[in-house]
Amino acid sequence: MSKGKVTREHILKNAFTIASESGLESLTIGLLAKACGMSKSGLFSHFNSKENLQVAVLEYSGLCFRQRVIEPARDQFPENMEAKLKLLLTNWLQWNHSFQGSCMFLDAWKDSTDSNDSVQKELKKIIQIWVNYLQIQIEKGQSLGVFSADIDSKQAVFQLYGVYLSSHLFYSIEVENQSRDMFWQGVEQLFSQWRVEP
Repeated sequence: MSKGKVTREHILKNAFTIASESGLESLTIGLLAKACGMSKSGLFSHFNSKENLQVAVLEYSGLCFRQRVIEPARDQFPENMEAKLKLLLTNWLQWNHSFQGSCMFLDAWKDSTDSNDSVQKELKKIIQIWVNYLQIQIEKGQSLGVFSADIDSKQAVFQLYGVYLSSHLFYSIEVENQSRDMFWQGVEQLFSQWRVEP
């Protein structure tokens, strides 16, 4: 790996840590330069703007998400899609709770009407990849006869995301164990609706 790539990796690791603790909006060239032990001008030369920096951090976060959430479950339970989905959901919940504040993706989300907002475009791309992946897993469950062929896989992901977002809210206002228990109760209720009756 070239020196430039090593430096960029070092910067993004520090940027990810700061954004994880305080949110993406809090990330500035000055704050990051101090954390990395670099000059502002030296760090700025890697990104040229705060917006480019935020996009790069989201791209890095997307890679971290895949490494922490998707990859550990990718080759697990190939014939038991319910178990695989539960592992994915466990990893997803751990991802959310690994941040000091809220999940970086949720924290950075805005209902922007600006089609040129590169930060929101990158964020939407990351979330769409995850939504699509969940939908594929549910459809695999249908093809294996675990879940009913009658369920709408997109609607199923919509319901799962609803349980996740509710858990996120209750995690902020309740103790962790209560929100976790409520999350799994919600998931189990959905699975019981989707399962093929024996």
